[in-house]
Amino acid sequence: MINDVLYIVVPCDNEQEVLPGTNERLLSLLDSLVEAQKVSPRSRVLYVDDGSTDESWSIISGMAASDTRVTAIKLAANAGHQNALMAGLEAALPHAHIMVTIDADLQDDCTVIEQMVDRYEGGCDVVYGVRRDRKSDSWFKRTTAQAFYRLMHKLDVPTVYNHADFRLMSSRAVAQLMRYRERNLFLRGIVPLVGYRSDNVYYDRSARTAGKSKYPLGKMMSFAVDGITSFSIRPVRMVFTLGLIFLFIALCMLTYVLIAYFTHRAVSGWASLILSLWFIGGCVLMSLGIVGEYIGKIYIEVKDRPRYNVEQTVNLTDPKKHQSLD
Repeated sequence: MINDVLYIVVPCDNEQEVLPGTNERLLSLLDSLVEAQKVSPRSRVLYVDDGSTDESWSIISGMAASDTRVTAIKLAANAGHQNALMAGLEAALPHAHIMVTIDADLQDDCTVIEQMVDRYEGGCDVVYGVRRDRKSDSWFKRTTAQAFYRLMHKLDVPTVYNHADFRLMSSRAVAQLMRYRERNLFLRGIVPLVGYRSDNVYYDRSARTAGKSKYPLGKMMSFAVDGITSFSIRPVRMVFTLGLIFLFIALCMLTYVLIAYFTHRAVSGWASLILSLWFIGGCVLMSLGIVGEYIGKIYIEVKDRPRYNVEQTVNLTDPKKHQSLD
């Protein structure tokens, strides 16, 4: 409907190279949606500067100064991609009926936002942007990403295959999302828990034209661990099962040693003993690490610290003074 206000939330972390082109494309998209009477002229692009150390904030604030359709918030420090998304959604919620999250590099095809809006008008509260394939990725990233999604499925983590954080959410879906207060955010798993009617739109992901990926191998691994430990206790159960298996092997070895001793076939040696000790010791340390990961998550959650601190806003009115969306 023409009265529906759309906010496109764009998290930014050192994206100075791509921001001018991104802004031009997103504002052009807004123009076409307004002209087609699919969204309200009050629709905006909301940039979230996640503690960038380059000229990203200067560029964003300059774009906002020259066009009131550009709004922005600056976080006081780098809070991470997932927290930046939540900050943007929380800031947009009092002003918008529809919110779309998309990365600043626009590797995700922003033109399918129109299809997302159509699905929203058709009754969906959540519309996921899903990649058709991963041809634009390197072999390593494609293989590890597909393995990640399969692992999530095996561990019963509710995720949409080949979906990242490009999605549309209605205001009531975002309001429900805000009720999930955990600090270890994994939005790809949390959003499906909201439970409202959802659908997918498919697109071809393009290669990054400027800047650097904000998900190198280390961050990808950390993100995967967060996803697993935030939604599944299966790793702990696997540790317990592994312990039972080793106990069974130990009993079998005890039986073998006793038979060998009483039949005078015992052979002295230390190689097998040392190898066993290293193997079992490694398994114990690995198990302690898995359990420790969960304990660490509990430690972070019980402190209940803020996810982020907002330092500055531009073109974003005080929600308390903002008129009702209705």
